[in-house]
Amino acid sequence: MEIKVVHIKKDPEHNVIIGQSHFIKTVEDIHEALVSSVPGIKFGLAFCESSGPRLIRHSGTDKKLEELAIENAKQIASGHTFIIILENAYPINVLRKIKDVDEVVRIFAASANPMDVIIAETELGRGVLGVVDGEVPLGVEKEEDIENRKAFLRKIGYKL
Repeated sequence: MEIKVVHIKKDPEHNVIIGQSHFIKTVEDIHEALVSSVPGIKFGLAFCESSGPRLIRHSGTDKKLEELAIENAKQIASGHTFIIILENAYPINVLRKIKDVDEVVRIFAASANPMDVIIAETELGRGVLGVVDGEVPLGVEKEEDIENRKAFLRKIGYKL
């Protein structure tokens, strides 16, 4: 077995969701879940098929994001793995609907942080071992940090 690292290519403002599914209809079902979650959502989606023609299936509402998702999927090249690149939406807006898609097995990561995908390659193919999402902590929050966190969440409307 060989371990590989794939760095996800994206712009800093993009959010990325990486997951695993099990069926060809994943692309259409995730597409429907995304457009029904956020009106006007911009995204690109790519799914690595793992049997039959073994194609990278894709969809989206923005051609540039769709091409970026395809480019990342080519690098990951792990069967039944999907990647979504979001531009004007956040994972918190869509994750519940994606998790409710019958074919979705797991979500590895959902973040705007820099991201690396850890791949195991065997004679059979490739599989995602996990995802490195962002950087290591620099410390533990203090009272002022707690107050700032709470104020920020209320400012952006996620808490009352």
